[in-house]
Amino acid sequence: MKNQKIPAIYCKQWLADWDSYPFPEENERRKPPAELLIFSMSAMQLRKLSGVYVRKRDGVDATGIQRMHEKDRSLKIAEYVRAGYPYGDLSAKQKADPTNDSLRKPGWLPTAIVINFLQVGDQRRGKSVDPGDAIEIEDVSGVVNVVLPAGTADNTWEPKGLSPIEIIDGQHRLFAFDEASQLPDDFELPVVAFHGLDIGWQAYLFWSINVSPKKINPSHAYDLFPLLRTQDWLETVSSVHVYREARAQELTDLLYRHPSSPWKGRINMLGERKSGWVSQAGWVQAIYNSFLSPGQVGRSRKGLFAANLSTTVGPLNWSRPQQVAFLIFIWQQLQIAIHKKVDGWSLQLRSLTPQQIDFEDGHDLAFLGSKTLLNQEQGVRGMCLACNDVFYRAAIELRLDDWQVDDIDAGETRSEDIDRCLTDLSQQPFSSAVSDAVIALADFDWRSSDVPDLTPEEELKKSGFRGTGGYGRMRQELLELLSRQNTVIGKIAGQIIASEAA
Repeated sequence: MKNQKIPAIYCKQWLADWDSYPFPEENERRKPPAELLIFSMSAMQLRKLSGVYVRKRDGVDATGIQRMHEKDRSLKIAEYVRAGYPYGDLSAKQKADPTNDSLRKPGWLPTAIVINFLQVGDQRRGKSVDPGDAIEIEDVSGVVNVVLPAGTADNTWEPKGLSPIEIIDGQHRLFAFDEASQLPDDFELPVVAFHGLDIGWQAYLFWSINVSPKKINPSHAYDLFPLLRTQDWLETVSSVHVYREARAQELTDLLYRHPSSPWKGRINMLGERKSGWVSQAGWVQAIYNSFLSPGQVGRSRKGLFAANLSTTVGPLNWSRPQQVAFLIFIWQQLQIAIHKKVDGWSLQLRSLTPQQIDFEDGHDLAFLGSKTLLNQEQGVRGMCLACNDVFYRAAIELRLDDWQVDDIDAGETRSEDIDRCLTDLSQQPFSSAVSDAVIALADFDWRSSDVPDLTPEEELKKSGFRGTGGYGRMRQELLELLSRQNTVIGKIAGQIIASEAA
């Protein structure tokens, strides 16, 4: 069976000055090729070779570099291709009106899809392209051809390893050409291809194409291309810091609004005095300084939602629904565990009669009362710091990066997507380890320093949780409590304590 060949032309884009620029291989930005390739390819065939023809997950996203998909955006593109603008934007009722037929026009897609041909040996999360599936570049006397793997014209062809093509920009155009769209197989797209471009440069290109010209906001870009969360060159861009704060605010808002959240309606979103709840700003800073910490400088904190899991494994490819589901799950487990406690510190808090906060569903004073640290900024921050640190260190061992939830829309975070993630999370192998660790934290004495009848020693200790330094002290206490558990998380908590004491 002959290999299909596609005529292409070289396009040299390189300046002599670029030779002196840094190309750090350890940051996945080895020196890129000086020339690009330009050609056209059937949209259907490009989907097949890039792994987005069928959306499958087996621990590694089929798209290779793991970007989220906005379904509505691809559907709109398909409508545009079929009948142009403005017909593609009409409602079903308007399209049924024959008087609107004159609005049909060609739906051209003249902008190039930007891709990368993976070379044999290039790895993505420990996997590589099978040598028989690799795309080759043939140059005979200046006539350039892109040589496709044998058998790719067959509808049943599938790659043996990673798909040989990575999509840098244009995946939503490709998703528009699914079977449901009924668009023809021979519709071609212009393509600009790199060959052997490191994944770090792909993130840079995605940012340059989509964010730098202000086409999409930085927060959205971080969802579409998770690797952007860990790029050191972005840490000097002020908008990225704004993104982290915006993401922390989004997660806080979802904790406040989602029906399954223990904090539904129980965050002071408007900064009102005497509301009885931790302020939105307090929650934002707690999440921002823990789960969203990039960990780029020295021994700075590495956030579970933001930092590379190791020098060879990138960041968790968790969408916003997955991130907020994880936070809700943690707080749910702690709330349930505390509710089951019927003695000690929890009993004392329930016996108090402070000013009540009027909620129809009632609330456990040990978890939500005015005298528990869990309903104060110190407790929220301390809990977030401790949980982030142990779960980040345990992420690879617990295989958190294997948790993928199919068909999550990368657009606006929907409540039903969070529901799906919560259900799916509870069925993951790692959920019991996470639950056991959080349940152990219910044994911490969460009473605040103004609870009556504390011993002088207890009052002094709890007064130490006040102020900026109190966050670290509480984190330390929680880690010490976890370290007493004979579990994976307990062992990791002990390692963290030992490493920080060294």
